[in-house]
Parts: sequence; C-alpha cells; structure tokens
Amino acid sequence: MEKEDAIMEGSVNHPAAEKEANEPILNNESVKNKVSSQRNLGSIPDVLQEVNTVNDRMDEQEKKISVDNSILHSGAEKSQVATINEPGKENSLGESTLSSSLANKNEIDKPDLDQVLILGELKSLKSGQERSEAEMSGLSGKKTDCVKVDLKCLRKTNKNLDEVVYEEEAEPVFDGTEEPGMGVNRSLSARSAHRDSEAQGYVWPEKAVALTNFVRSKSTVAVSTVLRRLSGKSDDGQDVTTEEDKSKCYEKSAVASQEHEMQAVSQKTVERTGWNPLSLIGILRDDTGNRLVETEVSPEAVLPIAMKGRIILYTRLGCHESKEARLFLHRKRLRYVEVNIDVYPSRKMELEKIAGDSVVPRVFFNEVLIGGWSELKSLDESGKLSEKIEYVVDEAPSFEAPLPPLSGEDDLSSSGSIDELAVIVKKMKQSIALKDRFYKLRRFTNCFLGSEAVDFLSEDQYLEREEAVEFGRKLAINLFFQHVLDENVFEDGNSLYRFLDDDPFVSQCQNIPRGLTEVKPKPIIEISSRLRFLSHAIFEAYASEDGRHVDYRSIHGSEEFARYLRTTEELQRVNLKDMPREEKLAFFINLYNMMAIHAILVWGHPSGPMERRKLFGEFKYVIGGCTYSLSAIHNGVLRSNQRPPYNLIKPFGVKDKRLKVALPYPEPLVHFALVNGMRSGPALRCYSPGNIDKELVESAHDFLRDGGLIVDLSTKVAYVSKILRWFSVDYGKNEVEVLKHAANYLDSSVSPALLELLANSQLKVVYQPYDWGLNN
Repeated sequence: MEKEDAIMEGSVNHPAAEKEANEPILNNESVKNKVSSQRNLGSIPDVLQEVNTVNDRMDEQEKKISVDNSILHSGAEKSQVATINEPGKENSLGESTLSSSLANKNEIDKPDLDQVLILGELKSLKSGQERSEAEMSGLSGKKTDCVKVDLKCLRKTNKNLDEVVYEEEAEPVFDGTEEPGMGVNRSLSARSAHRDSEAQGYVWPEKAVALTNFVRSKSTVAVSTVLRRLSGKSDDGQDVTTEEDKSKCYEKSAVASQEHEMQAVSQKTVERTGWNPLSLIGILRDDTGNRLVETEVSPEAVLPIAMKGRIILYTRLGCHESKEARLFLHRKRLRYVEVNIDVYPSRKMELEKIAGDSVVPRVFFNEVLIGGWSELKSLDESGKLSEKIEYVVDEAPSFEAPLPPLSGEDDLSSSGSIDELAVIVKKMKQSIALKDRFYKLRRFTNCFLGSEAVDFLSEDQYLEREEAVEFGRKLAINLFFQHVLDENVFEDGNSLYRFLDDDPFVSQCQNIPRGLTEVKPKPIIEISSRLRFLSHAIFEAYASEDGRHVDYRSIHGSEEFARYLRTTEELQRVNLKDMPREEKLAFFINLYNMMAIHAILVWGHPSGPMERRKLFGEFKYVIGGCTYSLSAIHNGVLRSNQRPPYNLIKPFGVKDKRLKVALPYPEPLVHFALVNGMRSGPALRCYSPGNIDKELVESAHDFLRDGGLIVDLSTKVAYVSKILRWFSVDYGKNEVEVLKHAANYLDSSVSPALLELLANSQLKVVYQPYDWGLNN
C-alpha cells in the first residue's frame, strides 16, 4: 500500500516516483487504483464547466458521489483498463500522464464563452484551492510552484481578455437591434457579464488559451487532492486504515466541493440579476467619463443614519434654497420626508399654523423647528447641529410633530364622478359568458358575440333590439370593448368583440393594474397638466441640477411617483382627437421620460441589446384604448411614423388607429429631449406646451454644446454623438446636411468654422461611443 501510495503521489510531484509509476509492469491493485483515480478526475473539470445551472450540477454531483462510493466500497468497474503512457513521454511542464490527459480533455471539450467568463469569476473557490495546495505540499514536502494557481495573474489575464472583448464588441443600436455587418466600435457603457457568444466568437482562441492554462493549474491541485483521498490520507495528512474512514474522508471532500460549487453559483446568480435600485456599487470615473474602477461602497458611507425620530422638509417647486436644503441633508446622511406645498396644498395652512408663515424651506426634527437653509448652515458651522441630530436619532416623534404625506392626499386622480357606462359594462361582464372562439382561422380569447351583448342590453336597459345596438355602439365608441379585428364598431350577429381589459396586449400594459377605471374620463389637457406637474416635482426633487443623474431609489418610494402611477390609469379611455400640436408634443415627451423611469424601476436597467429591445418595445401604457411603447411614442408619434434605426417596418400600419395620433411631420429636436435612462442621452427636464419650441431649441443647445458635437479646429475633426447618426434622416439627406443642421445650435464662435470646414470638405467625422450605462 505504501508503494502504491508513493506511485500515486509521485505522478504529480516526484520525478523518481513518476518514473516508477511509468514502469510497464504493474500489479492488478495499482491498475485498479489508477483506473479509479482517472474516473474520479473527470468530475473536477465538469464542476468548473457547469457553474451555470444549479439543479443539473447538484444531480450530477450526487450521481458521482454514489459511483465513487461504490468504487471505494465494492471495488467495481474492474473491467475498465487505464491507459498508461510509455516512459519518457511527459509534457513540456514535466506533468504526469493524469494531469496531461486532463488538460487535453479540457482542450477538446471547449465550453462556450459564458463558461469562460465564469471561470474568471471563481474567486469563491480560492479558500478550497489554498487548502488543497497546503495538503499537497504536506504530502510532497516540497514547494510545488509548478501547480500553484496565481489568482492575481489570472485576474489580470481575464481583465486583459475582457478589454479585448470590450474593444471588439459590436455596436449596440437603438431599440436593441443591430445592423448586420456593422462596423466595430467601442462602447463606454457598463457591459453585461453574459454576452452573446456569437458576437464574441472571434475572440475565442485567446479565451481558450486562458481557460486551458487555468484548468491545467487548477486540475493539478485537484488531482493531488483526489489521489491523496483515494490513497488513504485524511484531511490532516494522516493515514486512514479502514474502509469506513476512507468513505467518510471522501464524502467530506465531496461535501466541501459541493459547498464551494453552490457558493460560486450563488455569486454568479446575484451578478446576473437586473439592476437593483438599492445596489451599493459605485463606479468611479475620470474627467473624460471613462470608467476607472468599480468598487463596493461600504454601507456606512452610503446608507442614511438609523434614527427613531423623523425629519420633515417643507419645500415648493422652483425654490433654490429648497434644493440646497435637500443636498445638505443628503450629505449628512439624514433621511427626511419632503412635503411640497405645491403638490400638497393643504399642508401650506399646516405650515402657517406651526411655523407662523409659509416660507420654505422649513426643516423639523420631530416637533422641533430647526428653520430654513440659513439656519441649517449656521448650526452646522457652529457645531450645534450634531446635538440636534443626536436628538432625532434617539427620540421618537411626539404627537405634535408634523406628519408625512398620506397616500392619496390632495390627489385629484382618484376623484371625479362615476361613469354610469362603466357600471353597466361591469354588470355586462358578469352576465355574458366569455369564451375562446375561432374566427378567420385564428383563435381569440375571452370573446363574446354581438348578439349576446344585444340580448343583455335589451333586457337590462329595457330597450328594443335596434336601440340596444345603438347603445352598444356608444359603449364601443367609449372604448369599453372593440371588435377583435377592428372590422366594425358594433353589430348584432356573430361578430366577435372583446372588452378592453381582456385584450391580451392591453392587459400587459403597466397602467391598467386593476382593470378599467370606473371614473368618468377627464379631458386630455387636464390629465396632461397634472402629469406635467408631477414630472416637474419628481425631476426637481430626485434629479441632479443639470438633469443628467437620477435618484431612482428615492423616486421608487416617493408619494409623487405613486400619484403619477394613479394618474396614468386615467389615460386608459382618454380621447386624443383634436389635440393641438404643442399639447401633443409636450404630453408625449414628458410621458416618454417618465415611462422610461417607470420601466427601469420595474424591469431594471437593460444590460444588452436584447434587453433594450424589450424595454423600448414591450413596456407599454394603454392610452385612448391603444397600446403605446417607448418606441411607438418616439418613432410612431413624435417622428411621424418613421422607421426606427436599422428596422425595415414602420411602427404603425395603414389601418392602425394610432396613425391618427402621430404628428403630421417629424420633429427632429425631440431627440435632444427624450431621456431613456442612458448616460449618453440628453438632460432630463420638463416641457410645457406654451414654450415647447423654445424649450426644444434650448435642449438642442445644451446637448450639442455639452459634448454632443465637439469640433477640434486644429485637427479638423468633429466628434459627433451617434444620435445624429441614428436619426440622420430627420436632419438631412447626407452627413454634410446633418452637420449643417447641428451647427445652428453651436456657439457662435464654433458654428462658422464648422460650416467653413464643411464647405471645403476638410472635416473628418468621428462618431462618439454611446454610453448605455444607467444615468443614476
């Protein structure tokens, strides 16, 4: 047994023992141990390659444990014969036959790119690896430099390979689509950990080399551990004499391997989840906006101070000192509740009662009035503010302290008279049997016949059949139900109709969570005004002053956002006809920007082209009985039904009802106003119908002068945002016309020089990489 043990150990570390192991004459017992060791070696790379799926790996691990235990207890699998190399046939590193065959196996069975990326992230296995190295060193008595895994070097290699992929990554295009054969450009956005293997296929050879080196080094350590366990060594390096001890030793090894495996899978699963508003990952950037390092910020440096008390901040829209007070409390990590007296008019009288006037800002620590912005600065400079903070941290608020806003307080979205037609339709849904039916070789769900609706209306409203048909048309015109193929308004007979909230596309919209509202629809001008007001309040309270950074976490829990969601439910059956151009522009621009925020809060920040395609194309509101996605609003309504970039079809068909809502001609400046949550997009602001054209021009000025179009006169190079490239058809027929159009919004010192370079054909155009990272 000692001789066989020496042979197995020598196959990894000792040349003398390795020579002895390669002798052509071996007894049956050594061959059996050799076969068993080779069979068990196959589980090591499998564990490394199958990190992606937890259940499959757990089942496979159990099967391997059972097979290995059967080998240890019964000595089964005697029929399999091990392949032994001839003496002198070692690899270049002096490794044994077992480790060489293991490396060759991994070179042949190449995993996909996701597995390569996973191997670069197996940091959770470090402790198990170090323990295995220590055990192997204890057995050999020598320093095994050739088999140690240099994790620092490996991380550097993976980083370099990531940079190669980063450079060669295909350009992500608006709406998540990609043009076939598109030129390769670098993107500064944060990339997803799971990339498309087809798009990255050309970097596989370099990845394969890193994978092979990693597996070879890792396998050598694992081989020594398996051989030691099979040879009868315990975890502390002592000999194990009984079969029971060997079984326990191997089972302990299997459990430890399983724990490391589950830990790696758990870590990978967390990394693959969507964007979390409560994430504490901070990204440091240099002056040019390039990402320097991604570090984990300690909770103590970010999370608000835990306190028993309550801080109330009274503000109003457009108040500069209110903004300063917000920033001050944020810097002090003090959690506060904001009460905007413009959003909550009834709180204005409360403020006058407890403070003596309605001047804002006003800060209360429990029931104690601290004062305004100047008082906060004075207390902080004198050092007395720390005493006030200790008070609100230790003391709970009394009944005299101001209360935070209640849900639905001063909310007009839930007010209004009940729609009598909605009550009849509700009763109608309970009386008519909804069934899945076939019509024109298609299957439609939750439908009813026109004759069934006429029967109900005749009986419930005491109407003649012709009168019931007219009443049914009235219900259809008010968008309670519609024909499944929109062939007619309403008729008596076998035509199929479906209630609006039973439509499979409408039911997936985000502003119809509880079915159709029973409140009578309000005019679109009134709803647009309230949405604009709430958007203004949200942008001012939870966005940076320049509009390029958004506090999504605070928006998610704010009462203003909850009120916005309730207001959007009023858009279900609103009438969009005869809406003036200015009103329509302001309404859809503001709605698009808030929808993008809503989509990110619900679905998370998209990390790749397919997720962006889903965000822009599948996140929808129902407006006036029709569904509108972000892409439909952008390209269908505001661009007058123009094709999105790199798409072949228009958003609205010839018979689409939404075509009547689209603007008569494209509005090219909307591209500088629509904010989709990405860093390279324009600044976030609220637009009003009275000054919409002026505000759009200002947005174009701000975007192009703030890096959207940079002209280097010395080198005669123009660095242009890809927004001008993607939507060039809205600005001109060719690149020169596009840049001439953009020159109108540059500084007077740059615009003439740009036009001169264009006239002389001396300008080189370089399109800037588009940063798809989140603008948080």
